[in-house]
Amino acid sequence: MKRYPVLVIAIVAVIAFAIGVGCGSTVPTPTTSAQATATQAPASPTTAPQPTTAATQAPQATATTAATSAATSPAQPTAAATNTPGGPTAPPPTSAAAVAQGRLKTVLDRGNLICGVNGQLAGFSVLEANGSYSGIDAEFCRAVAAALFNDVSKVEYRPLTTQNRFAALQSGEVDVLMRNTTFTTNRDTAVGLDFLPTTFFDGGGILVEKSLNATKLSDLAGATICVLAGTTNEQVLTDTFSAENIQFTPLTFPEANALYAALDDGRCDAATSDKSQLAGQRASVLKNPDNWVIMDVTLSKEPLGPAVLQNDAQWADVVRWVVYATWYAEELGITQANVDAKLANGSVNEKRFLGGTGSLGKDMGLPNDAFYRVIKLVGNYGEIFDRTLGPTTKFNVPRGLNTPYTQGGLQYSPPFR
Repeated sequence: MKRYPVLVIAIVAVIAFAIGVGCGSTVPTPTTSAQATATQAPASPTTAPQPTTAATQAPQATATTAATSAATSPAQPTAAATNTPGGPTAPPPTSAAAVAQGRLKTVLDRGNLICGVNGQLAGFSVLEANGSYSGIDAEFCRAVAAALFNDVSKVEYRPLTTQNRFAALQSGEVDVLMRNTTFTTNRDTAVGLDFLPTTFFDGGGILVEKSLNATKLSDLAGATICVLAGTTNEQVLTDTFSAENIQFTPLTFPEANALYAALDDGRCDAATSDKSQLAGQRASVLKNPDNWVIMDVTLSKEPLGPAVLQNDAQWADVVRWVVYATWYAEELGITQANVDAKLANGSVNEKRFLGGTGSLGKDMGLPNDAFYRVIKLVGNYGEIFDRTLGPTTKFNVPRGLNTPYTQGGLQYSPPFR
């Protein structure tokens, strides 16, 4: 019984000590001190910190990690948080002027454009007596030179056959193939080319002597038909006549002059090619053009346009947007005659397109007035077509599908902005 007071005193002392600790009156323990230090000044990492991006972060953080981050790091606004919910997103930053690389740099450093052409196809590209080249393909060579150099004479025309045209592009002998070449899957993939906007929408046809009175394919049973070797026309001729079970004899030639000479000599009853080419060669090459007629039948689709070597996006962009520029100018009503007035007093779209405002040319690695140069020195698509193939020429080829979409054609340019 005498021990109880001592026991009571001990219990009271323990309780008092516990209360004092709970009230924070004691000196922090080593553990508490270490925790405080870690919170205020994290220890230096053993390796340099790496920038964190959305692509490198783990898809989901653990609950512990998320809690620790929330407790020790100030909140950072996310990309989505920088825009008002439901409002417009921030516009992309204006890019600095592009630096010319790849084929574009090669061409600019050289000081002229090497353009692969046919050279024997009237209306498309043919060497004239004065040493110049005429035709719609030659005009587009000049349009690219205008954008690059502000000088349409800075073009070296390289005549190519159907057999060597792709090799010339693949080897770098030419910068661009502007040679009445049909855009096909095989050529755009396996051959290693990149095709750009179609400069002439065409279709395969057949030119026959009027004396044959041929109005349908079956009327050509047993005929000898001339065709250029290595063309889509050769394949289409075989496929079409085989499907119709029509017997014929193909006679192939490496180039156009030899083919049409054979027609004049009576070695062939008919010839097949793109309809526009048949019209052009009939008017300019055959001795008696009135003795020949183009049948109404259309054998195939033949979208003709420029091609460049694959995997050079900057150079492809230059040629692509030069072609679009001729379409867009016609859509806006901009011509060689009024382009200066449009640049000075035109609409916002017109001034931006012509380089009066914005940076469209510089963004491509070109002078900002690149598209103005194209229209000023060469013209819009309608002007190019009219002076090479149109009603005032001996070819008088209908524009057909080669009209702006606003007139029911296939020419629809993306916006210049």
